[in-house]
Amino acid sequence: MVDRGASALALPDDWPAHPDPILALNRMGSFDWDLDTGLMQMDAQAHEVFDLRPEEYDGRPETLSLRVPGTEGIRLDTLVSQALKDGSENYGAYFRIRCRDGSLRWTHTQGYIRRDETGRPRRIIGIVRDATQELGERAARREQAAQDDARRQQTNVVQITTAALAHARTVQDVIDVLKDSHGLTHLGATSLVMGLVEAGRIRLVAEGPAGSFVPGTMVTRIDEQYPMSEAVRTLAPRFIDSPEDFAESYPLLWPHITDLKITSAAYLPLIAQARPIGAMGLLYNDRRGFSSEERNVLVALGSSIAQSLQRAMFYEQEKDLAQGLQQAMLPRSIPNVPGADIAVRYRSASLGRDIGGDWYDVIPLPGGRVGAVIGDVQGHDTHAAAVMGQLRIVLRAYAAEGHTPATVMARASVFLHELDTERFATCLYAEADLSTGVVQLVRAGHIDPLIRDNDGTCRRQPVEGGLPLGLSALFGRLEYPVETIELDPGQTLLLCTDGLVEQPGIDLDEGMHTLIELIRSGPDDVRDLADRLIDVAEERGGDDDVALLALRRRGAGPRQSGGRLQQHVAPGDPEALTEARHMIRAAVSAWGAGERADEVELVADELITNALMHTEGSAIVTLRVLSGPGRRLRAEVEDSSSALPRRREAGESGVSGRGLLLVDRLADVWGVEARGGGKCVWCEFLVAERD
Repeated sequence: MVDRGASALALPDDWPAHPDPILALNRMGSFDWDLDTGLMQMDAQAHEVFDLRPEEYDGRPETLSLRVPGTEGIRLDTLVSQALKDGSENYGAYFRIRCRDGSLRWTHTQGYIRRDETGRPRRIIGIVRDATQELGERAARREQAAQDDARRQQTNVVQITTAALAHARTVQDVIDVLKDSHGLTHLGATSLVMGLVEAGRIRLVAEGPAGSFVPGTMVTRIDEQYPMSEAVRTLAPRFIDSPEDFAESYPLLWPHITDLKITSAAYLPLIAQARPIGAMGLLYNDRRGFSSEERNVLVALGSSIAQSLQRAMFYEQEKDLAQGLQQAMLPRSIPNVPGADIAVRYRSASLGRDIGGDWYDVIPLPGGRVGAVIGDVQGHDTHAAAVMGQLRIVLRAYAAEGHTPATVMARASVFLHELDTERFATCLYAEADLSTGVVQLVRAGHIDPLIRDNDGTCRRQPVEGGLPLGLSALFGRLEYPVETIELDPGQTLLLCTDGLVEQPGIDLDEGMHTLIELIRSGPDDVRDLADRLIDVAEERGGDDDVALLALRRRGAGPRQSGGRLQQHVAPGDPEALTEARHMIRAAVSAWGAGERADEVELVADELITNALMHTEGSAIVTLRVLSGPGRRLRAEVEDSSSALPRRREAGESGVSGRGLLLVDRLADVWGVEARGGGKCVWCEFLVAERD
């Protein structure tokens, strides 16, 4: 019921504080819809029309779904969208609302579209009013004319129902449209039944109204004497013109529906791609027989419903397939990691096969360490999910092999590039030593992690990153800086994908600030915190998946031996050398080197410098805690040169030549080991046991 001849409406400048008195006298409410912000203001009379209290409306049109049934909302959205697109200046429509007491009431709205100089719609102002009395008077005046217009109305029902079905994604959506739309009302049907063909039988999927279910008809055979079975079996509609015809043709069914006072019925086969997928029945108690025009309309309605049902069934199958693939690629369970509380959450925003490549992983490592991974493969399809699964596996393998975090990321990038998928992926990898709290972070185009302190405060942890996986290999830029931080007992490291940060209409920084505030006010338990964050993402909606990993370091417990850290230092990279020194300083402090801290730092720095100066290649620095007879800190510097180091006399300037002499004097023991095509220079320091 659409009125395209709505007149223009001008609201007072001080609206809604002082509503238009003429509108108020006529019991009309007014609204002002800002299309840029999406907010729609309504005056007090409009609240009464919608049977809403002021505190129940927050300015968002979506909130009106509390009163506007879903199919009515779809019809209004379609009308307004068309008016905005075709350049109309106004629109009008009748629709129903569900009052607080559950009753339905007709309402009328008129809207005037205001556009800027480019023709872009910016604002809609209009009125809403209770049209129940008006429609009742019209019905009385036009009762005779309505009989003449029955064919046109039925055709309109097919159009309205078809438009509503265009928004249906699932089989249940189709059922809801048929049960809640104007279709049954305008067709005058008393009851509806629908069944789907499954394995040679018809399974009932919808019936109404409540109380009209016939026992024994939930699942029926196609060869049984039921009208839906006949429609499926013959691929032809079955029109029942009278109660006598019903009773004679279907004696098994008729005794169970006599209370509905059925006078005629139409059973339609639902045919898609030349095969029956189900059947639908419309039962009436106010007519006998069907004209040829009415039969044509009902057949057209059945065809439209069949197409929507098939589309919905394909959608559900594809969605199940996509989600099954995606879930198979994610870890089935998260390992129990001593020294940490870990929570992971995943929220899918998938539509059909459009699933994302977000993933998370937790990797137990030797020496009380753990690897935490969060990532996102480009694209939203099954290919992205498949690439995600392969990336997750190789990252886990590279980390378990003992490679440094930077090497893990570089090798994963080469792997993705060699897959030749034309996809890239962002990733964040954190390797934490839970006994010391030292965490090494490597970022490949991903958003920064967050740190939540014991007092609830939260901050963004900046990590200098490299290119996304795949792109860094493509452009030959495989160097990934490593950021070393300390995670104190009780602190929580949070990794997430951008679906948790990005929101429509706001930039990434604002989204990150909103997330930080949400974490700050959240519960302390990581599982409860993860639940809250994913619930907010669910409420917000959006078209992107969300993956979340939260790792909280527990308080100090029995000390575990075997702490280990690694850092890659590229030649000619002063920042990498600075980061390595920072890692050494943080580890020595965290592991409790005591009075020997300066000696460990000095010797490790000397070994790194020698490797960079005399091999013209990169170096891998490893620090570890050794247990046994006495507690020792061991520093190793590995390079690709097989040439053994030799002690030289200091030069004339006195600034070089003392490297190995310094190592020999300060370390308790040191040596050289062959490592593949290169070597490893190592030294150990005996340190006091920690309390």
